[in-house]
Amino acid sequence: MVEPIFEYQFRIILIGDSTVGKSTLLKAFTEGKFEEVSDPTVGVDFFSRLIEIKDGVRVKLQLWDTAGQERFKTITRCYYRNSAGALLVYDITHRQSFENLVDWLFEIRRHIEPHKAVYQVIACKTDIKHCREVTVEEGKAFAEFYGIRFIETSAKTGSNVEEAFSLIAKDIYLKVTSGELQLEDGWDGIKVGFTNPRVDDYYLVEGKAERGHCC
Repeated sequence: MVEPIFEYQFRIILIGDSTVGKSTLLKAFTEGKFEEVSDPTVGVDFFSRLIEIKDGVRVKLQLWDTAGQERFKTITRCYYRNSAGALLVYDITHRQSFENLVDWLFEIRRHIEPHKAVYQVIACKTDIKHCREVTVEEGKAFAEFYGIRFIETSAKTGSNVEEAFSLIAKDIYLKVTSGELQLEDGWDGIKVGFTNPRVDDYYLVEGKAERGHCC
């Protein structure tokens, strides 16, 4: 019996205002590097990485980085419904990006339903705490109010970067194994492992982040 390269593939989308640090966070997680200056995402960009969520259980994360500008929303909305997880990202040094989270949450829920998804709030840029405009307590309170997980990160120092993605992957996995989230025909949020004949058209490049532009 051939051991699968990964058990499942989870599609996760990152949303939030422009310049909050979505692309920088993704590059820190998938490529292990920090870029002080990052060009704004135009439309949607794609990354992926294989992780082990518990002993012997690996999943492949398809990570979709969306543009935060209003003019790109009609493009990015088509990616919402095919997501099993959504990371709502804000910048602790920019209060408006935090206040806009509720709009992002309602926006993505409206387009994902009737499909279910796992949501998580990520606060970025904790390495510049002297510029903080949003307290840890405020971030936690927002997440608790909507019943979702919260974590603060820094792509520059690497603080909680791995944890941010592994936590949502574990939450999705638990919902899959409990039956709360299920594979559905015509929905790309969750796929079964690499060796399954239904997904034999997928490929994996070890040690590299994949890029693509398919909705």
